[in-house]
Amino acid sequence: MADITADTGRIRDCSNSLWQVYNAFTNHANPLDGYDSAALGEKNLVHVFSDFAHNWKIHREGLAEKIQTLGQILETAADTYDRADAALAAALRTTDRQVASEGGH
Repeated sequence: MADITADTGRIRDCSNSLWQVYNAFTNHANPLDGYDSAALGEKNLVHVFSDFAHNWKIHREGLAEKIQTLGQILETAADTYDRADAALAAALRTTDRQVASEGGH
């Protein structure tokens, strides 16, 4: 049987990074904020930016949902790996104690 290794610290780091991206997408994501025709220099450019902002909002919400789901999956994976590792270690220690108490090798 092959050994399975998982770097749960790295998995958790990825999950945390995804939560940061998710927060950026959901809290600070309107590219038009703070701009008007005076800042952009032309009215038509304001309309183009406004259309982009509307489309971006629609796509951003979908991306944010997927990012959130992936972050949750990674967090669950790290927790599951840690629980499985702890359960396996406990089972091996129990077996070692039983063998030792029976005078085994």
